[in-house]
Amino acid sequence: MTDTTDGTPQDIENEDFMTDDATEANEAGEDIPTGRDDIIFKLNAELEATRDRMLRSVAEADNIRKRAEKEVRDAREYSVSKFAEDMLDVSDSLSRAVAAVDDETIANASESMKNLIEGVAMTERAMLTKMERHGVRKVEPEPGDVFDPHMHQAVAQIPSDQPAGKIAAVMQTGFVIGGRTLRAAMVAVSAGQPATDAPQGSEPGGHIDMKA
Repeated sequence: MTDTTDGTPQDIENEDFMTDDATEANEAGEDIPTGRDDIIFKLNAELEATRDRMLRSVAEADNIRKRAEKEVRDAREYSVSKFAEDMLDVSDSLSRAVAAVDDETIANASESMKNLIEGVAMTERAMLTKMERHGVRKVEPEPGDVFDPHMHQAVAQIPSDQPAGKIAAVMQTGFVIGGRTLRAAMVAVSAGQPATDAPQGSEPGGHIDMKA
């Protein structure tokens, strides 16, 4: 115990918080070894790990949100798929009815028959318009178009004036809904132009008569 200038006793040993080694290091101008660098390193590592987990959580939440939005869009866009498939038979029947009547028949038909034909044609157009409003569109390939296996169904391969591999003829139109094929268009694919110098004794279609 010792007295201060104002007479207040003070414990010199309690006032000194540094060890003898720390005091000597301080007097020599050296850094005091407190282990602070290790603590900072650990805190930085934990901070980086927390930041990584946070970024992963944000990315996962964003992916979940995008998947949910896509599922909602798909449900809204493709909800009428089954109904649209059932309506394709009706659309085909109307199309065949309109295609079965040529211009000459219409010109010679009675007024009531012309009105009936026009009514069927208008019904087909109205139905296609209503279907398109719900994302269902008609696919009408033309001879010479590139064959697309995602939208076309090849039912035959025939000689034609079209280049080989191109569409030679269309048997049935197709339909798509949104970005998906509802029904592939039925087409015949060109095998190229028919050979002009077929071997003697051959039959149409390239089958050679083997009888001698």
